Amino acid sequence: MEHTHVPLIGSEIPAIDLEIFHENNIKKINLREAYKGKWVVLFFYPADFTFVCPTELREMANLYPQFAEINTEVVSVSTDTAFVHKAWFDNSKAISEVQFPMAADPTGVLCKALGTYIAEEGLSYRASFVIDPDGIIKAYEIHDNSIGRSAAELLRKLQAAQYVKEHGAEVCPANWKPGSDTLKPGVDLIGKI
Repeated sequence: MEHTHVPLIGSEIPAIDLEIFHENNIKKINLREAYKGKWVVLFFYPADFTFVCPTELREMANLYPQFAEINTEVVSVSTDTAFVHKAWFDNSKAISEVQFPMAADPTGVLCKALGTYIAEEGLSYRASFVIDPDGIIKAYEIHDNSIGRSAAELLRKLQAAQYVKEHGAEVCPANWKPGSDTLKPGVDLIGKI
């Protein structure tokens, strides 16, 4: 079976209108316009009221203050409606800790645009996107739904993306964390690594 895949890195996030559940309210936003000037982490998951999803969203909720500190909005996304998000928030101890917006994509328009949609199930794969303040996708990963993600690793990737955007002549090596050494292409030769 042959697959054709168009890389999303460097693409602009779609200007899609979505409903979100946030701060106990449901409202409509335009994804591109609502967070212009901020970094955004889109955190796709298959469905509310499931098993792995609350563990991931709780971990994101625990690290959310660290994301917010560095001008980043986390937006979780599933194909549930905003009303289902509210019901989950009202009935789950783990989800009641979520302070970031929970976007509803019941028709899968955003999931389809970013390649996370599972047509046979009407759900999204677990996927994470790091988007810069200009709305450009800088990093993404898509997982099988049986594999949970690490919010700490996602935070590290975001920090690296922010560092590189601010220091264009430098790049971040494997496992880079803020305060660690970076590399300068053309200056740091292979033999020094």
